[in-house]
Amino acid sequence: MPRLPHDNAIARRLRERKEERDALLKYPVGELAAIIRDVGFSCDLCARCCTQAFNGHVHLLDDDAGWLVAHEPAALEPAPFFDFCDQDGILYASGYTVRSVQDEAGSCWFLDQGRCRIYPFRPRVCRVYPYMLHREPDASGTIDWRQISGLNEHGLYNQEISPQEACRIARDVIDFERSVLDEEIAFLEYTRIFFAENNLRHVRKMYDIQTRRLARKDPVPIRVYDRGRFAMWMVEGSRARRKTER
Repeated sequence: MPRLPHDNAIARRLRERKEERDALLKYPVGELAAIIRDVGFSCDLCARCCTQAFNGHVHLLDDDAGWLVAHEPAALEPAPFFDFCDQDGILYASGYTVRSVQDEAGSCWFLDQGRCRIYPFRPRVCRVYPYMLHREPDASGTIDWRQISGLNEHGLYNQEISPQEACRIARDVIDFERSVLDEEIAFLEYTRIFFAENNLRHVRKMYDIQTRRLARKDPVPIRVYDRGRFAMWMVEGSRARRKTER
């Protein structure tokens, strides 16, 4: 077993994510349920949340990505945020997202005439949306819990939600957020070992070079964490294709 580095970007990220998971698991279900009842969100089928213009990318858990591989692999591409870049210029992503159809709004691959064509099988993030539970900085830079996305920007509010339904939603949200952190921790632990075994390291200057190349739509190689291993992809502008790594 190779010696693993302890004081580097990967190790620091691991500590942060484990601390965040510990804090998440201590968050009271009843407190989140009370916020859900107070917000009273109800979907009005506007489909704004199904566009990159409004909502960024769709975070896929491993099970979501596995379903897409089995049923519609063309909808899959590397997530657009990269954690590391090694000295060979390969970027590292912790997972996948759903492609957009490349229209002006960046509509989801599965959005068809304003409706989701895989609704019964939609990703878990879509099932718990707009609720969330993770820590991020507010406008003043203070880091605190955020529980809802796009407040008062879409949908209906102040609708009646029963205490039982609010608790169910709260549990689903916490379970989803825990899965996100569990999978990111697994990615970081695997990357740490992979770097040690292959004499790789994160190089910030190379990271900046490669992300600029991506912005120019030049081809850039990306290793995507894919259920316990890395899959090699090549991204060039809006095109992403999986490659066989030699």
